[in-house]
Amino acid sequence: MHTKIYDVIVIGGGVIGCAAARELSRYALNIAVLERESDVCEGTSKANSAIIHAGFDAVPGTLKARFNVEGSKMMDDIAAELDIPFKRNGALVVCRSEDELQTLRTLYDRGIANGVDGVSIISGDEARSMEPSLSKDVYAALYAPTSGIVCPFEMTLAFAENACKNGVEFYFGSEVTSIERSGSEFVVRTANGEYSTKVVVNCAGVYADDVHNMLEKADFSIKPRKGEYMLLDKSEGGLVSRTIFQVPTQMGKGVLVSPTIHGNLITGPTAADIDDKEDVSTTREGLGSIKSLAAISVDNIPYNKVITSFSGLRATGSTGDFIINDSDGFIDAAGIESPGLTSAPAIGAYISHLVCERLSPETNEKFDPKRRGIPKLAQLDIEQRAALIKDRPDYGHIVCRCEQISEGEILDSIRRPLGAKTLDGVKRRVRAGMGRCQAGFCSPKVIELLAQELGITQQEVKKNG
Repeated sequence: MHTKIYDVIVIGGGVIGCAAARELSRYALNIAVLERESDVCEGTSKANSAIIHAGFDAVPGTLKARFNVEGSKMMDDIAAELDIPFKRNGALVVCRSEDELQTLRTLYDRGIANGVDGVSIISGDEARSMEPSLSKDVYAALYAPTSGIVCPFEMTLAFAENACKNGVEFYFGSEVTSIERSGSEFVVRTANGEYSTKVVVNCAGVYADDVHNMLEKADFSIKPRKGEYMLLDKSEGGLVSRTIFQVPTQMGKGVLVSPTIHGNLITGPTAADIDDKEDVSTTREGLGSIKSLAAISVDNIPYNKVITSFSGLRATGSTGDFIINDSDGFIDAAGIESPGLTSAPAIGAYISHLVCERLSPETNEKFDPKRRGIPKLAQLDIEQRAALIKDRPDYGHIVCRCEQISEGEILDSIRRPLGAKTLDGVKRRVRAGMGRCQAGFCSPKVIELLAQELGITQQEVKKNG
């Protein structure tokens, strides 16, 4: 078997792996990303709250605190460079009693210690003046204006596409089966090939402990923590304008109510430690608990407008903090649970720093930090639409009526670098199938376009995987 030779192998195509790959592509290095699934953003990164956290929750001095605040402060530039939707909509953490107010004061003190800008504690009446749908039982709230919302799919894809543009190679369907040291290098084996590399970066999400244990002693473990969510129609996206949290517990930040960057309303997540690293089922009990817990903070959530429910897995590490270290060229980025999405840009930069300390590479003189997303027809004014359709008539054919997604957008999602190969791949890139009917009407046309572009039969088109 021919061995492919690289300077850096990144294991895992989630938001952390793709952010690291993009940062590493700033340097003259041969880099590859190995992903077990057929696309990036197939694990934890595809199912989460989509929140850019301000940074008041993490204990000062931890990696979570450091990278949360650093990552949040990087997001405005990241969004501009990579053309991804991002909004600092602010957040409220609400409490219902004088006893819980002490927890808010602790969060406030943490926020100040962590360097979070603008945090304050306000009364229940002040909070309701900002968010009229808050429960009358809200006693006080912590206000964090720098909290934001983002699209986790577009964020991960943008990191990956920009990394690819700058020379990083991606190998899909490449689950790592073994890693061993060979002198000063590593041999990484997958079902599809063998790789030699100077540095391994382990960003394998809920499987990061398994990858770690292929080479190093088992000094940490990852427990999947399942969180279930409910997504409501865009007609309800204005119920709250800020992200509404409840006072956190040892299981996490609790059930939130928040607008999404695309105008829906999201509630969740639950928090249940499980053993199965593939279990993303939803349950009657879990969804029922979301309804009862969300009602503590927000009144009259119209659950008759739920368009879908889903669940995701958080990679909860046994140390209680992010696990990021370099063991003689084997770099772990493990236990990256919340606030992992927020921290991704900063973690990527830190991993790049660790690699550069070891390899001392030259700068990639051709590095381009810019990435342009697919034009969004629904967001263009009449003149812009007319100009686009004149140049690309396929942008004048609407395929997904719920989200107003055109044939041109779907074709571009397939034809781009690291383009979509499945229905879910198209959905995450351009939102075809994410609307009210949940792909009930547009799937046949999307399948037809995928088959046409990929040179396969329609029967061979997959939903995912």
